[in-house]
Amino acid sequence: MLSLTFLGTGAACPTVDRNVSSLAVHREGEMLLFDCGEGTQRQMMRYGVGFSFKVVFFTHYHADHFLGVIGLFRTMGLMDRKEGVTLYGPKGAQRILSGALAIGIERNKFPVEIIEVKPGDRLGRGEYELAVFETEHRADTVGYALVEHDRLGRFDPDRARELGVPEGPLWGQIHKGKAVTLPDGRVVSPAELVGPPRPARTVVLSGDTRPHPAVLSAAKGADLLVHEATFGEDERGRALETGHSTAREAAIVARDAGVDRLVLTHVSARYSREAPELLAEAQEIFPGTVIARDGMVVDVPFREFS
Repeated sequence: MLSLTFLGTGAACPTVDRNVSSLAVHREGEMLLFDCGEGTQRQMMRYGVGFSFKVVFFTHYHADHFLGVIGLFRTMGLMDRKEGVTLYGPKGAQRILSGALAIGIERNKFPVEIIEVKPGDRLGRGEYELAVFETEHRADTVGYALVEHDRLGRFDPDRARELGVPEGPLWGQIHKGKAVTLPDGRVVSPAELVGPPRPARTVVLSGDTRPHPAVLSAAKGADLLVHEATFGEDERGRALETGHSTAREAAIVARDAGVDRLVLTHVSARYSREAPELLAEAQEIFPGTVIARDGMVVDVPFREFS
């Protein structure tokens, strides 16, 4: 299972329809939090994502992306949280995040580790990794790509029985790439029973950015690209001035990267909840576009593989 719950999809300040930036990613029972705008802890309660996360990844330190960590950690302290949390962020992480966590908290009841990341880092997390890439905003900013490792090829149990391989541990060894010797001396190799590796999934989170070659590179062939679209083309000058993207520009990135789907987020308060003008602008370039809304859940299934 891999899914995203959009906790906050607005830009700069909260509105009636949109809270500021935060996104929960659920993968195989694990939860990861990306950015933490003000009021994130209430959004987590409202949309039922819970507080089981152990890591928070920050794209940058503009207030609408990290100010909510103060209230979130205060809430978890009152809940008597004991399990530790690791915070990842770009340049300035130790100074900015440790300073934020000192506000309003008499004594933190659980351990917190702060780790600074930079473009090019690849954070190994077992069956997947998080690739950190460069973005272009008005501050030290990064984006993140969740990249799963390729899955093992399909094991052929019928063929295994035909070859006389007894069901049990030997099947597992062969599936993991090890040749086995049968009691009669025959050697059975993985190539006889296991198909080619199956593609895994990639989800790319742009954070706040202008269109940037590093974003395009990270998103090549991705299953899902979550890209900011603060403005429409009628406000392109404003987008340039503030280091943001238009919906059309985000769609061009998605098209050129060959992604499966595009979700637009970080929408300016000047647009309505559905932002039809942004959607139309993007879909003209990339039909597989949707506009994120607070509380929206997007599932990322495995691609069909024959």
